[in-house]
Amino acid sequence: MRRFALALLPPLVVVALFLAAWQLAVWVVRPPEYLVPSPADITRAFLADAPRLLAAMGRTGLAAAAGFALAALAGTGLGSLLAASRFLQRGVYPLASLLQMVPLVALAPLLVIWFGYGGRATVASAAIVALFPVLAATLDGLRSVDPGLREMFALYRARAAARFFKLGLPSAAPSIFTGLRVAAGLAVIGAVVGEFVSGFGGERAPLGIVILAALRESRTDLVFAAVGLSAVVGFLLFGAVSALAWLALRRWHPSAL
Repeated sequence: MRRFALALLPPLVVVALFLAAWQLAVWVVRPPEYLVPSPADITRAFLADAPRLLAAMGRTGLAAAAGFALAALAGTGLGSLLAASRFLQRGVYPLASLLQMVPLVALAPLLVIWFGYGGRATVASAAIVALFPVLAATLDGLRSVDPGLREMFALYRARAAARFFKLGLPSAAPSIFTGLRVAAGLAVIGAVVGEFVSGFGGERAPLGIVILAALRESRTDLVFAAVGLSAVVGFLLFGAVSALAWLALRRWHPSAL
């Protein structure tokens, strides 16, 4: 617990100093409120509409977490399959990399056509943008297994399942968790972008729709508050993955933490 607190202290200090410098700059420069609101203004906007904002944050967080989970399962599974076949690796991997090259805003309307408006299209958007980092990290991790250990397993005629679960997967775990950390942040980006296209307003509006509505109303302080909450969702998802990585790797790969 103490180690966790010490690890959390430096970023919190940096954030506090950044917010203090931001507030001071607004006091000195006095830009228009619609252009750059102060942290105090953003806090007041959040407190004035906290129940709706927190509910929107929860909906966006659930969509991002669901998309991340799908990307994690599909990415590790497909990456493991590609690592086992050079033919599939050469044929499928370049196509999978297209997920990173095609802008998500161009795919989002198609997701609405296929999945309809609402949560399913948002989850699909989060999963698509988070898939490739997991796939690439899994493939790289499995390809970088120590050749000497591979030869030892082959010498003892270990089955393919034993080679994967007792050698490949444990050796690739640090790389896989690195990909999962990257995917955690991307899943939130994918969820919010998906909400821009597939979300709906009203009492059950997610953060993406709250941001768009606040922009139309020139409520820049509310925009910053919603964007800040989306960042909190990303930090929470990243923290959950980091905690899982610590539990999984602390015994076998302490240097990777």
